[in-house]
Amino acid sequence: MKKTNLLSTVIIAFLAFWGLHAQPAAKEKPVKNAPVFSHVVYQGDDQVYKDFPLKPDEFYNPILQGCYPDPSITRKGDDYYLVCSSFAMFPGVPIFHSNDLVNWKQIGHVLDRTSQLKVEDCGISAGVYAPQILYNPNNETFYMITTQFSGGFGNIVVKTKDPLQGWSDPYKLNFNGIDPSLFFDDDGKGYVIHNDAPDRGKELYNGHRVIKIWEYDVEKDQVIAGTDKIIVDGGVDLSEKPIWIEAPHIYKKNGRYFLMCAEGGTGGWHSEVIFVSDSPKGPYTPAPGNPILTQRYFPKDRANKVDWAGHADLVPGPGGKYYGVFLAIRPNEKDRVNIGRETFILPVDWTGEFPVFENGLVPMKPKLKMPKGITENKTGKDGFLPNGNFTYTEDFTAEKLDYRWIGLRGPRENFVVLTKNGLQINPFPTNIKEVKPTSTLFYRQQHTSFSFTTTLECKPASEQDLAGIVCLQSERFHYVFGITKKDNAYYLLLERTEKGQSKTLASAPIDVKNPVQLQVKTAGDQYTFNYSVNGTDFVNLGGTLSGDILSTNVAGGFTGCLIGLYATAANDARPETAVP
Repeated sequence: MKKTNLLSTVIIAFLAFWGLHAQPAAKEKPVKNAPVFSHVVYQGDDQVYKDFPLKPDEFYNPILQGCYPDPSITRKGDDYYLVCSSFAMFPGVPIFHSNDLVNWKQIGHVLDRTSQLKVEDCGISAGVYAPQILYNPNNETFYMITTQFSGGFGNIVVKTKDPLQGWSDPYKLNFNGIDPSLFFDDDGKGYVIHNDAPDRGKELYNGHRVIKIWEYDVEKDQVIAGTDKIIVDGGVDLSEKPIWIEAPHIYKKNGRYFLMCAEGGTGGWHSEVIFVSDSPKGPYTPAPGNPILTQRYFPKDRANKVDWAGHADLVPGPGGKYYGVFLAIRPNEKDRVNIGRETFILPVDWTGEFPVFENGLVPMKPKLKMPKGITENKTGKDGFLPNGNFTYTEDFTAEKLDYRWIGLRGPRENFVVLTKNGLQINPFPTNIKEVKPTSTLFYRQQHTSFSFTTTLECKPASEQDLAGIVCLQSERFHYVFGITKKDNAYYLLLERTEKGQSKTLASAPIDVKNPVQLQVKTAGDQYTFNYSVNGTDFVNLGGTLSGDILSTNVAGGFTGCLIGLYATAANDARPETAVP
């Protein structure tokens, strides 16, 4: 996946949208006989977790499985908070809490209102990029700063005194570029650091970027005009033409300032590098031992491969030992990236001048020792997110949706109704192929091998109505597996969309008098779509298919596969003429 071309496109799109404030989608009225999803079971079955069972003092890496990329972490006392990119997902910027770096609970989303998040007209890989969360002890305030490539926002910051109580509306920041982060010095002064293009006429090669710093007015929540300065040009060694120096963070230790950045792009050459200075505004000197984290030097066919490691953030952990969170991928047996970029963690050795990720320069292992003093792995219990192989069951009987269920380009509340019979989706007149809010409730694919089964009750009124499952990499790459109507009969069909071109692969008449179970099941790159009309016996439709179009290798972009409970009143998929 090449970040250069896509980000260039996104930046152009962002400039085009600047100043345009799209209106949020209107809440749909209840629809009679709308489809109802009454039961979902997601079950992970990856071999790596069977081969590496946990000992009592161990936990699995990644800590957040599925599409949770670009992590940032901060600490207040014994409370750790972590955020990730969310692109066009709604609500945006998931936020997690932990007291030990092992056991994590999702406590909500930072951008959960249409006044904060305007992604209704952008592609799935646009929207919100690379958030940073940071606690400022000088004013006891939490900040989240990010780039929102939609809705006329650009670079924004929101803040709160308590992440459990919600966040402010955005403050728009007066600078271009991407990947902003904040740094607050001991004297209370604030700074913003970010990726930007070189000065006009000074770009030396494709992927040449710089890191800039601005002074930040903490009272006005705005950069101070005229204070910007380039502190890194190109990367560690400009003579080697490094690409995509980005995701900068400044840390202060022993009176000195350490600037950590990602370098090499977010694909196979990804890495993390470190610089040092006696002043927050530089000059910065690179460490002699860069990179301090990468997986790029190892055999491509290594077992249980973790790759693309970078885009990191550091935090003092239990006992004062540093830890770093970062993104990486776990490709399938065909080296395809269907799960997406996930959040990993490693201990960091900072006993010398520069920090180094422990075991971050050798092939990564699937499990880690728990931090010193932490004795209990509670993942999957008491509200903590599960890890490894797990089964997640959802009956939609709670008063509100679990935070793991998300919408795309618009609020879930605009199409979801929790009823005594299950989750009702009031279908929008919008197709999954359109760059608009869709009436689809998504769950992230979290394993290479998994099954996702839902129970659906629906009786489409016409061929424009369809309800079922969608496996989505983007609006142009996905599978749709759903029930529709043709003439006076109901059909189940399977449609593949690649590069925006759709084809019905298989269809079959189906009895909808009783609820139908729909299932997608995978074994690595092999995807099968199955159904049951009696609750016991599953029938395959369409044979065994490749998950290629659900990978970033084929589809491009920055997201992982999303599995959706999908309903539409704008269906254009039709059953085959000759139905088996």
